[in-house]
Amino acid sequence: MIEATKQFQPELFRSYLRVLARVALRSSPKLQKKIDASDIVQDALLQAVVALPQFRGETDKEFAAWLRAIVANKLADAARHFGRQKRDVALEQSIRNRLEDSATRLEIQIPANSTSPSQRLIQSEKARFLDECLAALPSDQQIAVELHHVAGQSISEIAQQMSKSKASVAGLLRRGLENLREALKDKERELR
Repeated sequence: MIEATKQFQPELFRSYLRVLARVALRSSPKLQKKIDASDIVQDALLQAVVALPQFRGETDKEFAAWLRAIVANKLADAARHFGRQKRDVALEQSIRNRLEDSATRLEIQIPANSTSPSQRLIQSEKARFLDECLAALPSDQQIAVELHHVAGQSISEIAQQMSKSKASVAGLLRRGLENLREALKDKERELR
């Protein structure tokens, strides 16, 4: 098992986790103003590195789930800190559920355990590119794309959350996806 844990590199999952944390924070505008997803992910990755010898899974998917659980716990801790609340199991489960739901919708899939280290690195780079391209979108487009395609919210739900009309949200999604496609194509060209 010790040999198996050496293949898991938390740093390769940074971009993937940052997208998930951003989406989880979007559902709580108060927290979003106080917490930076990058800080949560950094803390989670530090904890993962320290706890890596305790990881008992055998696949990259199990490793990603373990990392998501750490991120969910970090988000719940931050929510408690800023809300000065006692431990709220329902809040923690809600955060964990949002992360799991978003993870299943995220385009960049966790590579299968049978993939080579170079394939894992390529997947990690794709996740990083997606994260960079999402972050480069205008704020409203980024929010709409993440809420719809990663969090799985409907246009009506997004319109209500963003205080915009459905037509406006649909336009943000269309423009956001167009800009995202173009940015990803540009990133691909840079690699050639």
